[in-house]
Amino acid sequence: MKAPDQEKAPDIVLRAEGITKIYGGTVALDNVDFNVYRGKVNVLIGENGAGKSTLMKIIAGAETATRGHLLLEGQPVQFKSPREAARAGIGIIYQELNLFPNLSVAENIFLDHEALHRYGMLVDRRRQQTEARRLLQRLEQPIDPQALVGHLRLGQQQIVEIAKALARDVRILIMDEPTSALTTAEVEILFRVIRELKAQGVSIIYISHKLEELLRIGDYVTVLRDSHRIAEAPVSTIDVNWIVEQMIGRSVSETYVHQERTPGQELLRVEHLSLPRPGGGLLLDDVSFQVRAGEIVALYGLLGAGRTELLECLMGLHPEASGSLWIAGQRLRGRHVGERIAEGLVLVPEDRQREGLVPTLSVAQNMVLASLRRYLSGPALSRQKELAAVRRLMGDLGIKAPSPQTLIEALSGGNQQKVVVARGLLTEPRLLLLDEPTRGIDIGAKADLFRLMNRLASEGLGILFVSSELREVMSVADRILVLARGRLTGEFRREEASEEALVAAASAGQGPATGDEEAAHGPVPSGAADPVDRQAQATAPAASALEERRHQPRPRA
Repeated sequence: MKAPDQEKAPDIVLRAEGITKIYGGTVALDNVDFNVYRGKVNVLIGENGAGKSTLMKIIAGAETATRGHLLLEGQPVQFKSPREAARAGIGIIYQELNLFPNLSVAENIFLDHEALHRYGMLVDRRRQQTEARRLLQRLEQPIDPQALVGHLRLGQQQIVEIAKALARDVRILIMDEPTSALTTAEVEILFRVIRELKAQGVSIIYISHKLEELLRIGDYVTVLRDSHRIAEAPVSTIDVNWIVEQMIGRSVSETYVHQERTPGQELLRVEHLSLPRPGGGLLLDDVSFQVRAGEIVALYGLLGAGRTELLECLMGLHPEASGSLWIAGQRLRGRHVGERIAEGLVLVPEDRQREGLVPTLSVAQNMVLASLRRYLSGPALSRQKELAAVRRLMGDLGIKAPSPQTLIEALSGGNQQKVVVARGLLTEPRLLLLDEPTRGIDIGAKADLFRLMNRLASEGLGILFVSSELREVMSVADRILVLARGRLTGEFRREEASEEALVAAASAGQGPATGDEEAAHGPVPSGAADPVDRQAQATAPAASALEERRHQPRPRA
């Protein structure tokens, strides 16, 4: 009898064998094997500090292994620089964006492989801009190729980094947290591009902490834990619980936990907050809401909705804003960041590298920067008090570092993010503002952060946090506010919220804009879907109440 046909074994385009990487006395990778299958999405996952980014840097030529070797198409290779890896067809999108803020979008996309005029050595800027515009249109992003990257928001910079990778002829593309700053709509566009690349035979190495995302897009999963390879499996044979248990030894149900509590008195009141857009129109249009003591409020919306700008206004970063703010019944008069911190507000920014960290300082020094006065003993700092506070929060947040004196740049991206959160908490705020606090944080670290948020809210702290992840918003928050194009379009209690209603509110007004709307709010983001009738009906009561509030007089701050 003829044996039944068996599935053909997948073709390995790149194999890492026995990779070990030692930094001083720290073992970042310990005898790790990793397969990259041709034309597949090869997911690499593990907690922060597990060694994922180090392994990718070795494959991309940014680091060299202490021991072990790489086989490309079965032949041994060793890349001494990213340029050598690029010549071999290996591209990478780094978790921490590798862009030059003083150069244009087109110049960043074609950096190190400029388009030259047919005759001579001069850069053909027109051709670069045309090609950059084509790449951005492929990603459905209306970003001006001539705009300076430093003037773009983080999510737009992430799009530029992706376009930069697509501009090269790659056969292996490494994506390290490519969706960390993207909204749901942008993620769908990226997934479409990934499917196109797979159809062309490109192999993708994909790193992300968004587990459901990995199961949607991935073909094979490799798990790292504590610098070792723990497991490899086809995506078709596993689920989220399997991944979590391989990574951290506990189930996913222990991560997204909401703690029931009764919020107290009103802590923050915002009335008629508006922020003008440079060149005309409004970034924020008549926003009013409240946050109570002991309440966790989520702020949800698409990229460009104004979520970050709203938090910046609360911290006094936009003196041109109008409206009124109250803390615990007292109207805020001070407009500067220091005065807002003194009133009990603190902001953990989305972009930790540019706005949250001093790379030349240690973990402890970064953590206490905003609260040094609390550790004074006479005219001098009490290192004992300082280190006691630092060690306590390192334990609470699960910050992995050899010691508080370790340089911050030696930590993984997720651990750096937790240091920024810890610095905000050491100011002992009354209201904690968190802008995408789980960006780049693994599932175990998210569980630590959510437990801490629940504990702080139970102790009376007010928390307002921005998130692009619907699961986080619906699981952690007591109440959810939705922004669309600078306007509040929905407000939901946790038990009322549904995924459809939140998406509908976030998409409100995202259809074709009239000339007046275009002038007031800027171009409509590409890729936003029109809400269906069922979704629109779900948000109608909240939108109606907000519209009534919008027509009230607007006092200036």
